[in-house]
Amino acid sequence: MKHAKPITKEFLCQCEKEYEESQLCRALTCALSKADLEHGAFDGEAARKLDMTFSIDLGTTGVTSQKASGRCWIFAALNVLRKAVAENCNMKEVELSQNYIAFWDKFEKMNYFLESVIDSADLEVGDRVLDWILQGVSDGGQWDMIVSLIKKYGVVPKSAMPETCQSSSTRVMNRMLNQKLRKNAIELRKIVASGQDPQPRKEEMLKELYKALCICFGKPVQVFDFEYRDKEKTYFCDRQMTPQSFYEKYVKLDLEDYVSIIHAPTKDKPYNKTYTVKYLGNVVEGFVRHLNVPMDTFKALVVSQLKAGQTVWFGSDCSKYGDRKQGIWDQDTYRYGEVLGGIDFEMTKEDGLNFGDSAMNHAMVIVGVNFDENGKPNRWKIENSWGDDAGVKGYFVMSDKWFEAYTYQAVVHKKYFSEDLLKALEKEPVELKPWDPMGSLA
Repeated sequence: MKHAKPITKEFLCQCEKEYEESQLCRALTCALSKADLEHGAFDGEAARKLDMTFSIDLGTTGVTSQKASGRCWIFAALNVLRKAVAENCNMKEVELSQNYIAFWDKFEKMNYFLESVIDSADLEVGDRVLDWILQGVSDGGQWDMIVSLIKKYGVVPKSAMPETCQSSSTRVMNRMLNQKLRKNAIELRKIVASGQDPQPRKEEMLKELYKALCICFGKPVQVFDFEYRDKEKTYFCDRQMTPQSFYEKYVKLDLEDYVSIIHAPTKDKPYNKTYTVKYLGNVVEGFVRHLNVPMDTFKALVVSQLKAGQTVWFGSDCSKYGDRKQGIWDQDTYRYGEVLGGIDFEMTKEDGLNFGDSAMNHAMVIVGVNFDENGKPNRWKIENSWGDDAGVKGYFVMSDKWFEAYTYQAVVHKKYFSEDLLKALEKEPVELKPWDPMGSLA
């Protein structure tokens, strides 16, 4: 920074003078001294336009809560699947075990981490790729990652493997497990550098980590009885089920037919092409693939699935312009720029992705949509996983404007695809860098 210009006393005087001369700025200072910025910028008139009535409303089978964990993507996926279970069993509501999936996700991620360390063992300490790998494992994930888990391990009802204290509150557990993984990384890199085979030692490490996971989550169930009552209160019991047989009998969805579509309007990702991300995954034999499509196509595919009566898993940036208590996501409901003295916060979706201002960080389920007088979506109904104390008994509404700006990923059945999109799926995906925003985890 040879030619960097410092802040001078004269410049500070100019800043102070402009502030003092603004009656509006002084009034806003007074207002925000007794109200937090989010409440001070809230526009109630705009919020009233986001009615919780929808042209298509698929409802749900009860609201779930991920509590103090980052497992939203698991909750959202199982919320989609449990709707199929409820329909197949004629049940009012049912919940699948998020803990069961989370256990296998953590264990597979640990193996993926250790394999990535081995694969990158020739990189110098401080290399950006190595630094990325050494971030460790987290609770987050993407759709294709849960598909890999279900194909390998199946699913179980929540009664077969309920939550534990650690599955519901993962911060400390994650910190300690990642500390151990980094210690393992140091050892594996030394083994590779010595010319020895790292796999025997890696397996010993995984056995140790498996024990730790069982202590935190409980040992994964292998055989269980599925007992339930249907809407007519009739009792059923299906004995000696396995996670795989339960999925085949009660879920029945072929997850291979569902595709992750993204909306990434950046120059490095032309539309109607597929993409993957280096070092993104959990199950080593799995594969993450995204099909990038224009927003009009993106919304049309989502609407097609809703019209057919099936909910939609999607990922977005929930940190933007939201009210957790009222259950609103809408940038017009928050007047941050006006409250902060006329600051312009507008940014294109492309610039937000390119300059690190926005990326997917939360997954939920779209269960409804409302159409305006021209048949265009103007608001969407969302099933969240923050419990029934958030939003309207667990439901949220997002404006279509917010959908376009901050929704990045959705999962739809390929039967709704045009011929051109089906052909695009057949092509080899472009591999993106590990830190690409399309590799962010929900």
